Order: sequence, then C-alpha cells, then structure tokens
Amino acid sequence: MSQFELSAESLGLTADDLNQRTWRAVFAEFVATLLFVFIGSGAVVGVVGVLGRPPTEDIGALVAIALAHGLAIAVLVAAIARISGGHINPAVTFAAVITGRMKAGPGVLYVAAQLAGAVVGALLLDLVLASSVAGNLGAHALNDNALTSDFAGLLVEIILTFVLVFTVFAVAMDPRGPSNLAPIAIGLAVLVDHFVGVPLTGASMNPARSFGPALVSNSWDDHWVYWIGPLTGGALAGLIYYFVYLMRPEEEPAGA
Repeated sequence: MSQFELSAESLGLTADDLNQRTWRAVFAEFVATLLFVFIGSGAVVGVVGVLGRPPTEDIGALVAIALAHGLAIAVLVAAIARISGGHINPAVTFAAVITGRMKAGPGVLYVAAQLAGAVVGALLLDLVLASSVAGNLGAHALNDNALTSDFAGLLVEIILTFVLVFTVFAVAMDPRGPSNLAPIAIGLAVLVDHFVGVPLTGASMNPARSFGPALVSNSWDDHWVYWIGPLTGGALAGLIYYFVYLMRPEEEPAGA
C-alpha cells in the first residue's frame, strides 16, 4: 500500500516530507475520498431518499448500497495505489503509521486530505440533490432497534474495520501479498462488511466517510462511534498483522 519505510526519525513532519511526491499523494487521497463519499453517500440517498427503499427492510437496497461502496473502493484503490498507496480512510493511515509503514508527518497530511475530500464530496452531493430527498446525505447512525447498546455498535465497527485493515495489510502492505489483486480484495472486504454492518451501524469502517456527510447535514448522532470504532479496529488489525506476520526475526525485540 504505502511505500514509506520505518526509520528512527519517522515521527513528525520534516522539510523532507514536503516534497512533490508527498503532495501528489496527498492530493490523490483528497480526490479519491471525495469521489468515494459522493458515490457511497449518493447510493444511500438514491436508494433511500429517491427510491424510498430503506436497507433495513429491503434486501435489494442493502445489496445496492454494499455494491456501491465495495466497487467504489476497488476502483479508487486501483486508480491511486501507485500514487499514494490508496488509503482513502484515516483508519488505514493510522494503522500504517503506528506500525511504521508510513511516517507520522505524511500520515497527518493524508488524514487531513481524506477529511477535506469527504466534506467536499458531501457538499457536492448536497449541491445536486433536492432538499426533499437529500435527508442526512447518508450520514451514519446506530440502529437502536437492532443493537443492545451503543457499545454493541462500537464493537461492530471495531470488528468490521478489523476485517478491512487486516485485508489491506495482507494484500497490499505485506510485500509477499498478491498486490495485483489488492483492489479487488479490499473492495470485497468493504462489500461483505456492508452486508453485516448496514442494518446495524451503517457500516462506516471509515471516519472520513462518516465525517463528511455528518458535517454537511449537521447529523452527529452517535458520531463518536465512527471515530473510536474504526481507529481501534484498524490499529488492532495493523498491529496484529505486523507483529505476527510482517516482523522478521532480525526485527524482533532483544530477548524475544
């Protein structure tokens, strides 16, 4: 995914980080996240607001929303993987940083670009939609009728994001992984997660995807879940994959 290497001076944003390659990567993350939010949120609005088919009651609506998000991620990861690594998600970037696959400085820029792209994507969607169908622009919220508690919703987001980020590490960040198939595998991870998550939490797995529509539509219900859940799930997946499968014997701590 990302081509940044672990180094002792990898914390903080230095002058060396602010080069043309970094800015090109950051802009790619901005554009891809913008398009992902426009397509993903647009699918939700189209199915629910325009067609009047809520995914909690209509299996066809659930399939349409899952396909839109999964295929969009597959296409966009394939489009920008060689430029930025194709994160399109602060949870992926966070996992890459804490496992040393990426420097913290560029990681901060990636997250800022992803959040900005999500907001612009939601603004463009709001611009083209009539207020009668726009609703909350596909902003996420917990389904209190299906979940036992807010903590249950948090746990769902942790597990769903774990599946996604573990897949990212296995197929894209592991040099032994099938990198040519990475966009397909990552897109399928998003797709299958949506089948489980949409009726329960909306299946965020991505703080940017939740943040853009929430900000533009001013819909903040349960929003904390969509930060803590994905970041926790992503961190757990990244750390487990790194220490169990990526760390070479010579990299293990002394005395291990």
